[in-house]
Amino acid sequence: MSKRKPATGTITVKKISAIKLNAIKPTVAGNEKNNDIIRFLGVSLAGGKSDKACVALIEYYPKNQKIFLSRLYEKIKSEERISADLKIHELIEQNKDTLEYVAFDVPWRLPSCITCQLPCPGYEVCKEPHITWMWSHFETKNKKKKPKKIFTPYTQRATEMYMATELEETFMLHNALGSNTAPLLARANFITKRMPPQLKCIEVYPKLTLWRIGRTLDVMKSHLRHHRAAFGGDESRRLFLHAMSERNLTFIYHQDMKQMIENSHAFDAFMCALTGFLKYKGLTEKKPVDFPPYEDWIEFPKASIRTKDFV
Repeated sequence: MSKRKPATGTITVKKISAIKLNAIKPTVAGNEKNNDIIRFLGVSLAGGKSDKACVALIEYYPKNQKIFLSRLYEKIKSEERISADLKIHELIEQNKDTLEYVAFDVPWRLPSCITCQLPCPGYEVCKEPHITWMWSHFETKNKKKKPKKIFTPYTQRATEMYMATELEETFMLHNALGSNTAPLLARANFITKRMPPQLKCIEVYPKLTLWRIGRTLDVMKSHLRHHRAAFGGDESRRLFLHAMSERNLTFIYHQDMKQMIENSHAFDAFMCALTGFLKYKGLTEKKPVDFPPYEDWIEFPKASIRTKDFV
């Protein structure tokens, strides 16, 4: 860890105004067009009217094989006539030339059944790939369960069903259009609509990234399961970040370390950006062969990931 001046954590009116929206300057100057710097931006969203959204920017220097958490913007909120969404958009826009991935901790696309343009026969008899996969999965996993709780493909995606049953740990994601996630999906969709078309977005489940990397770092499972808990979550985040620091996996400023320990949204934004880096390095899991080809997929680290893979 290293210390720096306590200026850069949050975005304030002094940094972004109704007249000058590019007051937040790019982080590092240099010969970026030659891929001297590759950036990964993680976004942890909260409700549009709250001030909990956070953005993390990771910089990777391929020549030196070094990873830095270069900026952490926490508690991004609307001020006067400047929305928090615009502030997030500006951060993306400023770094667009060197961004490899923008990683969100929520979905930004609607479930396939909502966007489908075909005449709907009902999902009881529909033969679209994602529906046939969901029925097969449902019937396989619910043979001995009574009563059987049927899936709802207009709120739920195949990826949520997969994460709940097919990994080494049960990961219960909220449905993409469930009551908890639907407002966040709408917000993420709004933000991505304004992004330059060349930018690539990925979806991340921070808890799963934390789990896979944490197991590699020998962090106790109990800490990895409860990193967002109201009581003890800060200690879980502290242990994980210090384990990363001890292995020199990512350079993190002292101020940012403190913010991520105190603020779970800031930590999740970092997890999103870090997953973007791992995907760039080919260290995230691919879709299973039998998974519906056009269904959304959540990016998460390979189970076999090792600390030396980070360089």
